[in-house]
Amino acid sequence: MLKAYKTEINPTEQQIFIIRKTMGTGRYVYNLFLSINRWRYECGYCYLNAYAFSKWLNNTYLKENTKEMWIKSVHAKSVKQSIINADQAMKKFFKHQAGFPKYKSRKKDWGSFYFFKNGSKQFIDCERHRIKIPTLGWIRIKEKGYFPTDNKLNVIKNGTISEKAGRYYLSILVEQSETIKQDNSKEPIGIDLGVKEFAVFSTGEMKPSINRIKKIKKLEKKLKREQRSFSRKVLSFQARQNKTKRGETATKFNLEKQKLRVQKFHQKLSNIRVDHHKKIVNELVRAKPSYIAIEDLNVRGMIKNRHLARSVAQQGFFDFRVRLTNKCKEFGIPLHIVDRYEPSSKICHHCGHKKVDLRLSDRIYTCDNCDSTTDRDYNAALNIRDTQNFKLA
Repeated sequence: MLKAYKTEINPTEQQIFIIRKTMGTGRYVYNLFLSINRWRYECGYCYLNAYAFSKWLNNTYLKENTKEMWIKSVHAKSVKQSIINADQAMKKFFKHQAGFPKYKSRKKDWGSFYFFKNGSKQFIDCERHRIKIPTLGWIRIKEKGYFPTDNKLNVIKNGTISEKAGRYYLSILVEQSETIKQDNSKEPIGIDLGVKEFAVFSTGEMKPSINRIKKIKKLEKKLKREQRSFSRKVLSFQARQNKTKRGETATKFNLEKQKLRVQKFHQKLSNIRVDHHKKIVNELVRAKPSYIAIEDLNVRGMIKNRHLARSVAQQGFFDFRVRLTNKCKEFGIPLHIVDRYEPSSKICHHCGHKKVDLRLSDRIYTCDNCDSTTDRDYNAALNIRDTQNFKLA
């Protein structure tokens, strides 16, 4: 079984220099692959795949352009992976699965540092507080004891180092010999996702929306202030560049500092929401239900409602569903994806009567047939649990 782990690392200044240098080289080679193949297409030549481009780069291009020999000064496997990524992006474009790949910019994304296990006998060493990476050596992990350290039972296949808001993260892919076995024989759980309450379970438990707590509102208020400051600095910098006003003090360095502040606030908000999703998923899996049922929401259609678009987007329904799907596969729990057109909110769970005139403002479900009164979301969760109109994830 393959399992991915991701955590923050604490590299030294020298290691940060090597990481950024490798990321920059990978970004340059990625853009070079796109430019060469676009030029060959315009001239009527055939397409260069990843293997042919790598061969041409090492044997022809670098020999003719000796000033660019710095490409070989970084980890070769990382550069090759950048070429493979560009080749895959081009093939998706040829199959009409995506548009033409965009050139990578240093301003938007530093790129990634890749490393791999070379042979069947080689192992990537990992200890409780550090991991050994090619060209970097031992690098410290902030979350101690998170990565598996037994090379016989858990083999690290490859890894990626990425940068976000001035912090560095390491993700690794581990091949595990043992699978998790648990007795999933307890009562099944149906989940109704919403905006007012993030999730309502068929057991009667409710999970509140994380976006309504004071901490989130306080961070969003600070984020608005920092974004306004960033906007003013951009206008000031443009005025200074165009020399339309005198006395403007904004510089490129100030812009980068303010941009980093904004990124850090976005990351804080994202981390809080992701942590909320993970805790709910773990709680569901530890309950050991015989199966879990969740509705296939049309999030794209829900966002078209301009009154609810922001609230729906902040809830992160798709992220929650992906995490729940992966966790259920890991623990062997069947996940029922109920059809999005199933009228789970309109059907009475007691008698099966369908209330056609149910409005979004009606938070209490009152059945016209049996006169039963239930919370709207709880009634929907029970219907999602018991319906047969589903497909397995």
